[in-house]
Amino acid sequence: MGNDAPRRLLIINASPHRAASTTLLATNAFVAGMQAGGAYACETVHLCALKITPCTGCLSCWGRTEGECVIRDDDIPALKQKILDADVILCSFPLYYFGMPGQMKVALDRLLSLVYAYHGQNAPTDGSPAHEFRYPMSGKRLLLISGCAYNETDVVYDPISREFDLICGKGNYTALFCPQFKTMADHGGARLARILARFTAAGEEFARTGTLTPETVRAVTRPPFSPETYRTILENVWAKEREKSTRDRKDSTHV
Repeated sequence: MGNDAPRRLLIINASPHRAASTTLLATNAFVAGMQAGGAYACETVHLCALKITPCTGCLSCWGRTEGECVIRDDDIPALKQKILDADVILCSFPLYYFGMPGQMKVALDRLLSLVYAYHGQNAPTDGSPAHEFRYPMSGKRLLLISGCAYNETDVVYDPISREFDLICGKGNYTALFCPQFKTMADHGGARLARILARFTAAGEEFARTGTLTPETVRAVTRPPFSPETYRTILENVWAKEREKSTRDRKDSTHV
């Protein structure tokens, strides 16, 4: 690929809501900034639109069909090739019950063939990946953008951070975990516009430098509401949901 060719950006959207994903608002703003700061050929893959057969744990990809999954009649082989061809991989997903959405986990399990087999080594404690990649990955960049409903992200994203630390190595990916995001998208008003502008600026910075400063990460992952305001918003949200449930039950008795 020549120096003037655009870099290949693969956006993997793991939300079951596909293009209507709330987290995708932040992702799209970030990508707009990347395109403003550099030349990128973008492709978006909605995992829920793909046929993905769950991993059976046979480990053939580490043995008799080394480097290749024995399941070849679904969309994982094509997704794997897209990942290998991409210069930047951006995974966009909501936080579901302190983890990634199910379809993302199913896809990740099926990509075990990207790494070499386990030979009894202990899990690393120095931040290096738990497995060596069998394909060149050093020039690739991985981004995670995820929105959640919680006030903070330090604890609730620990399982995901630990998983990607083991897969990629600590510090070998950039994570933007966004608190209060679903509520902000629904009720944020001007706040939403401001935070999306920060995501666009962050994307432009990433395109120029290949990384994000700690200050930029803090700017885009800062909670938009105070805990007190957020608690009031949520109380109103759930009160309205209870009212809807009561109306639905009353309506059903008159059918």
